[in-house]
Amino acid sequence: MWNTAGVSEHSEPGAGATGQEGRPKVLYVMGAGRSGSTILGVALGNCERVFFAGELDRWLARAGMPRDGAERERFWAQVREQVDYAPELAGGRTTWLERSSSLFDLRKWRARRRLRESYRRVSQELYRAIARVADATHVVDTSHYPMRARELQSLVDIELYLLFLVRDPQSVVASLGRSDVPERRFGALAANVYLWLTYLLAVAVFARHPAERRLFVRHEDFLASPEAVLGRILRQCGAGDTLPDLTCLRTGVPFHGNRLIKSETVALGPRQQTQQRRSPLTAVLQGPWEIVFSQLRPAVAAAAPDQPAPAPA
Repeated sequence: MWNTAGVSEHSEPGAGATGQEGRPKVLYVMGAGRSGSTILGVALGNCERVFFAGELDRWLARAGMPRDGAERERFWAQVREQVDYAPELAGGRTTWLERSSSLFDLRKWRARRRLRESYRRVSQELYRAIARVADATHVVDTSHYPMRARELQSLVDIELYLLFLVRDPQSVVASLGRSDVPERRFGALAANVYLWLTYLLAVAVFARHPAERRLFVRHEDFLASPEAVLGRILRQCGAGDTLPDLTCLRTGVPFHGNRLIKSETVALGPRQQTQQRRSPLTAVLQGPWEIVFSQLRPAVAAAAPDQPAPAPA
């Protein structure tokens, strides 16, 4: 079938794709943007029966049409055939349910209630269709919005696992201020406000999710010890313990992601560490979150105490 990362090209579509209970396991990577969700998703997508779907919050807004790649289009065309698209969700209306900032627009509250039933129905159909077409038991969604995760918690036809991913706030704020990427640019103060709102909602959503189906992950731990972190995630979600070759990871056919997915393969390996200018404002404003994050459980450790960690990537 599809020669995508983590999916056998010789498998038959739908053969055991959703497990014994008929429900796909969805690994939802939640947190702030620019926190390393794409590389984590790619690595997970190279594991057996795990499919990296990318940022699925864009699926409804684009009516299931990816932007580039013949193989990508062929895969998502099959997915579209199995999902009953809801026209009322077109035109970016799903952002009213997913974006944190929509909570402050009282005019959209009634519309959010009206759209919620269709949104949840289509979301369930989408995950199940992806699992069938990819012949996968696990689907990785790196949309990262906490409000989207909150909506997914109500779905009964999927088994939701939350991966709360955080990165050094200095790196996130610096990345949000870059002008060489197509995404919107944030100043330091706006970026810190964004992190505060995102983390407030993410912690609330994380805390209400069953402990056996949630994990707190630090991006720096993943880069320093990818085998340990991936192994812990795979065990937590029942995806076995077979790790991929981290020196040659196929990016597959995710619906949307950052520039990383434009390459056919990527590698996790040693990189030159560059000195990063630190923002005193970010240090002060984000300091309290270190205390909060240190209390979140269960958390993924970088490596076992008696096991040396691989070189940082």
